[in-house]
Order: sequence, then structure tokens, then C-alpha cells
Amino acid sequence: MVLEGAHASRLDYAGIARERAALREYLEALSRVTEAEFRAFSKAQQIAFLVNAYNAFAVEKVLARYPDIRSIRDFGRLFGNPFRDRFFRLLGRPMSLDAIEHEMLRRPGAYDEPRVHYALNCAAVGCPMLREEAYVAERLEAQLEEQAVRFLSDRTRNRVSADGRLEVSRIFEWYGEDWKRGAQGADSLERYFARYAHLLADDPALQKRVAEGRAPISFLPYDWSLNDVRR
Repeated sequence: MVLEGAHASRLDYAGIARERAALREYLEALSRVTEAEFRAFSKAQQIAFLVNAYNAFAVEKVLARYPDIRSIRDFGRLFGNPFRDRFFRLLGRPMSLDAIEHEMLRRPGAYDEPRVHYALNCAAVGCPMLREEAYVAERLEAQLEEQAVRFLSDRTRNRVSADGRLEVSRIFEWYGEDWKRGAQGADSLERYFARYAHLLADDPALQKRVAEGRAPISFLPYDWSLNDVRR
């Protein structure tokens, strides 16, 4: 379900649970892709495949405890960590969500595409929205840019305060170096946000402050509660 002017989303986990057989069929199809087949994909196909796999397996992880779960962190941060647990197979080997994100998508020189952070959804309210369609290579550029616009337009996660401070999601702190890489990167966060100044504030004076890189940056608390439509 898309909420808040198409900038954020909640997921109907109860509805997906009723159709879990279809989800598992999709996950099994992903798991059948071999390493050799994956390597033959274009870079856009590889990114789309990995992002779709991350998002689908994250949902499957939540359903393992649903409805008795209020946050994906309920699995544990050390023991049972849902991001480090190799609870599925991908490309012929045991895989975790962290392995997809950090060892593959974020590996320097592999893709250098910071906008994947707008596409990955970790089942938390603080995450960028789960897109209402799968990512596909043919439209990946447009899909990633739309996700960027949606997330940066969401004033609950990214905004300029009345006194001119840029208050943004903590993902920009956690993955600070990623925003400097590739064609979409910039030499600083200030310069990156300057491109999207019109999304971060309505006041022209505040937009100008961001566009000129003069807005000091602070990071907002991250909401790890489950992005369940029922809540």
C-alpha cells in the first residue's frame, strides 16, 4: 500500500501470508538462477535481480514470525540477526540479506550505484518505500530515480528545518561513502542534496540554501518498527 503522497509505503503482510505459496514459488525461481547465469546478465539486470531478491527474502523473513513481530530487529541483533542469517540460497550458495547488500551491491567498483539504497526495503518504517512493482533492467534508471524523488520528497524522513538545517535519514550517515560513487555520486553530501533542493523544502530561500550547499546536515532517528499496514 502506497501512503503519504506516494512517498512511503506500508505492506499488507497478512495478505501476503495468505498468498505465501506464490511468494515461495517466486523465491524458488530466484534461487534457481546459477552463478554463471547471473554473470551473463548486464549490470542493470544484476542490480534488478539482487534488489528484487533482497526485498522478497526480507518479506519472507518477517512472515516467519508474523503476526507476532513488531520490528524485524525482534529476531535479534547478535544471535538470530535477520540481516546476517544465511536463511536462503542464492546463486548456488547460502546467502544473507547483508551479503546481497554489502558484499554485492555495495562492493566498490561493482556497480557504484548509490540509488540502490532507495530501492532496498528492510521491512522498517524508516526504510525507503517498497516499490509497487519489481525492478527490471529496461526501466531501472527511471525506477531508481523515481525512488530517489519519492524518498527525498518525504518530509518525515528528509527535510529542511525552519532555521535552515538539513535533517535527513540516517541511511545517508550509514552509507556516506556510497553517495560519492558512480555517475550519481557527488563529492559531498551537501552537493548531492543540492541536486534535489526543490524536493527538500518549499520555501525558495531554504531551497537556495540547500542548492548552494550551505545547509548544515544532521541525521534523524531511524524508525525500525515494522512497516505493516495494520500499524
